[in-house]
Amino acid sequence: MLDLDLDRIDLRLLKILQEDGRITNLKLAEMVALSPTAVLARVQRLTRDGFIQGYEARLDPHKLGRGLTVFVEILLDRTTPNVFDQFKAAVQVRDEIMECHMVAGGFDYLLKTRMADMAAYRDFAGTVLWQLPGVRETRTYAVMEEIKSSARLPLGI
Repeated sequence: MLDLDLDRIDLRLLKILQEDGRITNLKLAEMVALSPTAVLARVQRLTRDGFIQGYEARLDPHKLGRGLTVFVEILLDRTTPNVFDQFKAAVQVRDEIMECHMVAGGFDYLLKTRMADMAAYRDFAGTVLWQLPGVRETRTYAVMEEIKSSARLPLGI
């Protein structure tokens, strides 16, 4: 069980909001058997304390011309603070890069990108990816089939 000063109702609220961020406060209150005022206060506290970071719509990448997912391993030529900082700053401004994670192991960063198709990825790789600060080597993994994709955190309830 989580030890974060969250009670069972807080966890239930977080679980429900992960499933439907557009749920009304009234419906949310019904689902946890509290008054709408109490639920609103709890949700405001969970937001203020950083447990809820925001709300956003999940979009269909295929319908929006971003159907190809490509993961890229990045190996930097030097692992110095200024190279890390330059790389991180350059990645932040690229909308094609959905996620960027510094990792332990045989490479430095793992990127998740979304592209229209392989031709778009090849163009991105040549004009952007290989030009990122400090990049020495890349390994590319084009996704053939997405089996599971979720941003929901397991809450143990």
